Amino acid sequence: MYRLINKFFIIIILLLNGCSSIPNNTTSSCSIFDEKYLWYKHAKKVEKKWGTPIYIQLAIIKMESNFDWLAKPARKKIFKVIPFKRPSSSFGYSQAVKGTWKQYKEETGNKLATRARFKDSVDFIGWYTNKTETILKISKKDAFKQYLAYHEGWGNFKNYKKNKKVIGLAKKVEKQSNIYKKQLLNCQNSLNKNKYIIF
Repeated sequence: MYRLINKFFIIIILLLNGCSSIPNNTTSSCSIFDEKYLWYKHAKKVEKKWGTPIYIQLAIIKMESNFDWLAKPARKKIFKVIPFKRPSSSFGYSQAVKGTWKQYKEETGNKLATRARFKDSVDFIGWYTNKTETILKISKKDAFKQYLAYHEGWGNFKNYKKNKKVIGLAKKVEKQSNIYKKQLLNCQNSLNKNKYIIF
């Protein structure tokens, strides 16, 4: 029954794909929120609830899925030609894997959360970065180390210095978060004045 409900909600989301399409300009936080104003409301709520800055939420999603709500890891290939299984169960905006997503739903009580919904994805990022701060003592404003923990997991974080690839990705997230932060300084007052959507 639970799986049936989950599938029902995914179908509804698919029908509403016009509302979930990828923003035209994913490098600009102001452009993203101008196009998807409800996303701003959701990201702002997460910032208030978990303490994770909006610009870091966006930077993680930018790196993980580039705002593609149906994003999945590319399939491995046999003999470089034949499609094989995917390297992980990552899916959606946040690219959360099934196990961690299940933990998130259990700990937050958000039983109907789906990885293909922006609202749930940013709340997941808020929850994850909050736990990272608790477990690893990493500030939620530290985009570089937060992303390392997000990508590697809390248990593997201590080994990140051996992984040049993930260090490179984390630097990109840090750079993008700084760009988003500066952009928001120019449009956040205007976004906050938009009261026509009350939820």
